[in-house]
Amino acid sequence: MEEWKNNIRRVTPYVAGEQPQETDMVKLNTNECPYPPSPEVEKVLKEVDVNQFRLYPDPEATQLVNALAEFYQVDSDMIFVGTGSDDVIANAFQTFFNSDKPILFPDITYSFYPVWADLYRVKYETPALDENFRIRPEDYEKENGGIIFPNPNAPTGLFEELDTIERIVKNNQKSIVIIDEAYIDFGGESALKLLPKYKNLLVVQTFSKSRSMAGMRIGFAIGNPELIQAMKDVKYSINSYTMSQVSIQTGAAAVRDRVYFDETRKKIMETREWTKKALAELGFTFPDSKANFIFATHEGWDIVDLFEYLRKKKIFVRHWNQPAIKHYMRITIGTDVEMTRLIEEIKQYKEKLCL
Repeated sequence: MEEWKNNIRRVTPYVAGEQPQETDMVKLNTNECPYPPSPEVEKVLKEVDVNQFRLYPDPEATQLVNALAEFYQVDSDMIFVGTGSDDVIANAFQTFFNSDKPILFPDITYSFYPVWADLYRVKYETPALDENFRIRPEDYEKENGGIIFPNPNAPTGLFEELDTIERIVKNNQKSIVIIDEAYIDFGGESALKLLPKYKNLLVVQTFSKSRSMAGMRIGFAIGNPELIQAMKDVKYSINSYTMSQVSIQTGAAAVRDRVYFDETRKKIMETREWTKKALAELGFTFPDSKANFIFATHEGWDIVDLFEYLRKKKIFVRHWNQPAIKHYMRITIGTDVEMTRLIEEIKQYKEKLCL
């Protein structure tokens, strides 16, 4: 081996959900929103002045930050924005997780967390969820270099009540606790209401799910100004101009359209609930999802076989080979038409098994 290869940083990268390019497919594998963004976003795009592209974008993303501050009723110095919540969380890892003590996150959770930890050389431990896929708060009441977990959790979809969140935050005021709320808009109460009480809490959200803008890459964090300034200092030491002019403008437009935001969330939650009933009638079991997906298993079926069957029918869902969850598949909530097609194909699969 050439000697220079010894200096290459070796990591096992995150494996993103497949992005198939099939015609007439039903794509239910990456938790994207099945509906288009707010009509206000389209208006902005039609009025974009391309001459602005010769200039760097506002590094503070002031227009977007102010829109978010108004929507969430916080001061603008409490908001950090980045190119998707992954970028925001990666920045938070670099900013806050610098102790010799391990950070903590669940053993079944967003699979990017261990990737960032390995990349940034952060020690970590993964307390096991209980038999119902719930966090045990007592597992987080020990010395640590920080805590992060999604709520609702991914891929289970389970929401932990605010008293559980507050117990963890309250008992870890020597470290930063990050609540990743990528799916909070589909059920449950945000931890944002805890921010006035706890300076060590950071709440991260995204435009990729409930605001239908995964392709624009917009994420944000809300926390006390000292945390936000620390994140900005790190960001500006790497790349000040991470968010494009168009992302800033369209993101602000999406936030201002509260009516469309609420209508879209409502449709997805209604579809999720009837899909739960349809799956249960077919013999599936699943945690009570408060996200825009369902984490389902079937005691009598081979989930991998079903996964492959659906794939051949151009219906894409998500499956992991991780031992604890290999008998589950994650199904993103699509439109009523898409979910009806899914249910009908599963019925066909059931008939096939009975032949």
